[in-house]
Amino acid sequence: MRPRKTENRDLPPNVYRRKRKRKSGKIWIGYYYQTPSGKEISLGTDFDLARLKWAELESQEKPLDLRTMKGIFARYVRDILPKKAPRTQKDNFAELRKLSAVFDDAPIDAITPVMIAQYRDKRSAKTRANREIALLSHIFNTAREWGLTEKANPCLGIRKNKERPRDYYATDAVWAAVYAEAVPELKEAMDLAYLTGQRPADVLAMRQDDIDGDFLLVKQGKTGKRLRILLRMDGQLNSLGLLIERMIERNKKHISLHFILNQYGKRVSQEMLRNRWDDARKTARLKAIAGKQTEFAAQIACFQFRDIRPKAASEIVSVADASLLLGHSEEGITERVYRRVGAIAKPSK
Repeated sequence: MRPRKTENRDLPPNVYRRKRKRKSGKIWIGYYYQTPSGKEISLGTDFDLARLKWAELESQEKPLDLRTMKGIFARYVRDILPKKAPRTQKDNFAELRKLSAVFDDAPIDAITPVMIAQYRDKRSAKTRANREIALLSHIFNTAREWGLTEKANPCLGIRKNKERPRDYYATDAVWAAVYAEAVPELKEAMDLAYLTGQRPADVLAMRQDDIDGDFLLVKQGKTGKRLRILLRMDGQLNSLGLLIERMIERNKKHISLHFILNQYGKRVSQEMLRNRWDDARKTARLKAIAGKQTEFAAQIACFQFRDIRPKAASEIVSVADASLLLGHSEEGITERVYRRVGAIAKPSK
C-alpha cells in the first residue's frame, strides 16, 4: 500500500482531501471516502462533518473531540464567535472560560438538565450564571445543526436565577458634583452620552463624519442597531447640535475626526475614560466627605458612567421617545430596566 500524502495524514483512514482553485482565486477543499471497491463518496466540504460521515460509513464511534464539549467549544469559537459583535465576543469568551472548567471533558450526549441546574445553583454570580447557560444553550442548538448530537437541548426549560436590574439613579446634584471635577474631554463625553443616550463604547466611537445633514448617524456596537439623532429642530441647532459644534471647534487643530479627544488630540479609549471618571468621582466624593455630607458622598461613590444612559432615559417624558433614542425594539425593556425614577403625578387635591 502506498503511504498517504503528508497533507492527508490528519484524516481518518480511506478519507482524502481534494483541492481546486476557483476563478476568484479561493481554494475549494472537499473530502472524499474511498470504499474497498475503489468507489469515492463525497463527504462534503466541512472537515468535522466529513469525519462524522466517515464514522457512520465505517461503523465507528464519532471522533472523541467531536463528542466532548471541549471540541465543540473550540469549533464554536472558530466558526460562530467571529461573526458576533466585539463586545459580545468578549463576554462570550469570559462565559466560555467558566463553562469549560466544568463541561470540557463531558460528552455532549451525557449532559442532562439536572447537570445544568446544578451548575446554575453552584455559581455564586447568579446573573452571570444566566448568561453562561444562555450561551451553552446556543452552543447545544448549534451542535445539533452540525449533526454532533441528536439529543434535545438540556438547557431548555431550566429555571433562570431571578435578576434584579440596577436601579441607581444619578440625581442632578450627583451629576453636578462629578461634572465639576471632570477634565474637558470627560465633560464632553458625559454630555454626549446624556444627549444621545448611547453606551460608553458607542459614545467614544462617534466621529465628525457620522454627521449627515441634520442628523448624527449612530450604529450601536452591541446590537448593530442604526439610529439618526436630530441635530436641528425648527431650523435651529438643538442641545446636541450645539455640543457637537463646540467639540468640532475645540478639536479643529487635531487630525483625528473623533469627538472625544484628549488635550493632545489622541482619541480617548475606554480605559482612559475610566481613569478620568474614577479621578473625578473620587475628588467629588472626598469633597462631600470634607463637607460632612456622608450620605451624599455614598451616592457619588455609586455613580458609574454607564448610569448616564438610564439617566437620559428616565428624564425623557415619553417612554416611546426614550425607547427610540436608546435603540430598544420593545418599550418594556426601557420601562423595566432604564426608567429609574417614578412618573410625575398630581396630588389628589
